[in-house]
Amino acid sequence: MTENRNFKRRVRARAAKTGESYTTARMHLRHASAEEAPPQPRSLRLAVAQSSYFDDPRDAAELRLAGEGVRHLMRAAHRAGARVLHLPEGATCFPNKRIMSAIGPREIGPSDWRRFEWAVLREELDATRTLARELGLWTVLGSVHPLTEPHRPHNSLYVISDKGTVATRYDERMLSNTKISYMYTPGSIPVTFEVDGVRFGCALGLECHFPELFIEYERLNVDCVLFSTSGGPLPIDLAFAAEVQGHASTNRYWASFAALSRPGLAAPSGIVAPDGQWAARCTGDGPAIVVSDIGRDLGDPARPWRRQARGGIYDPYRVDDDPRSNGRDMF
Repeated sequence: MTENRNFKRRVRARAAKTGESYTTARMHLRHASAEEAPPQPRSLRLAVAQSSYFDDPRDAAELRLAGEGVRHLMRAAHRAGARVLHLPEGATCFPNKRIMSAIGPREIGPSDWRRFEWAVLREELDATRTLARELGLWTVLGSVHPLTEPHRPHNSLYVISDKGTVATRYDERMLSNTKISYMYTPGSIPVTFEVDGVRFGCALGLECHFPELFIEYERLNVDCVLFSTSGGPLPIDLAFAAEVQGHASTNRYWASFAALSRPGLAAPSGIVAPDGQWAARCTGDGPAIVVSDIGRDLGDPARPWRRQARGGIYDPYRVDDDPRSNGRDMF
C-alpha cells in the first residue's frame, strides 16, 4: 500500500508540474518505470555429452547403435533437469576419410557418399526428434547433412527444438584440409538460436582455431557458444579444450565443449564459465553427460567494457604527436 501511495503522489506531482491530466501523467510514469526496470536474469540448465564413436556410415547396425546412444544420453539429460543437451561432432556418425575414399582405404581421395546408409540415418534422426518432443528437450547434435548431387554434404549441427522440429542447422565453415579437399561443402554463416531467453551460437570441428568466429558470436550477443568436435589424439584434444577456455574468458560468455568418447580421451566434454574455468566436466572416457546452470551475469562489467575497448573507446586518449610516446627507448 505504501508503494501505491508513493506512486500516486508522484503522479499528482507530475500533473501539477506539467499541466497533464492525472491519467496522462500516470501513463508516462508507468512507461518510464518499465524502461528503468533492470533486465531480468536469463538462465537455464545445460547438459553436455560425450557420445560413442562410430565411423562407418555403410554399416546400418552402427548407425542404429549411434542413434540409440544419443537417445540414452537425452534421457539422462532430462532426468538431470536439463533444458538443452549438447552433443559432439559426428554424434550420429563421424565418417572415416579412408572408409569413404573412392580410391580405397590405402589412399585418401574424394569421398563416395553413395556408400552412406542415408535412409537409416534419417530413421534415427526422426526417432531422436520424436524423443526430443516427448522429453521437451532441446537437442544439438552433430550429423552429416546431404546436399543435392553432385555437391558434397555439409558437416553440420542440427538444433532440434523441444517441439521435435529442426529449429536451425549450423554448417562447419572452417574445414580441415582433408574435409575441404575430399569430403564436405563448407557452410557460410554463423547460426544463433534462443531457449528461454538464453542465446546460443554454434561452432564445429576445428573452428576453435579461429578466434574471429568466437568474437563474431560475442558481437551477436550470445550467452553461450556450443563447440562440437570429434576430438583426436594427444595433444589435439587438449589444445582444442584450452582454446575453448580461452575464447570463453576473452569474450566473457559460457562455452560448451562436446567431444566424442574414445579410449584414453584426454579432454572430456565439459562446460566453461565466462572466467575460463571449467564449471562442470565429464569424468572418464566413456559416454556420459554433465550439467551446469548457465546464463548471463547482468552485474558483470567485463563484457560491456571489453566490447567498448574493441570498439575504439581509447581512441580519443591516444597521442600521435608526442616524441616520448612515439620513441621506443626507456626514457
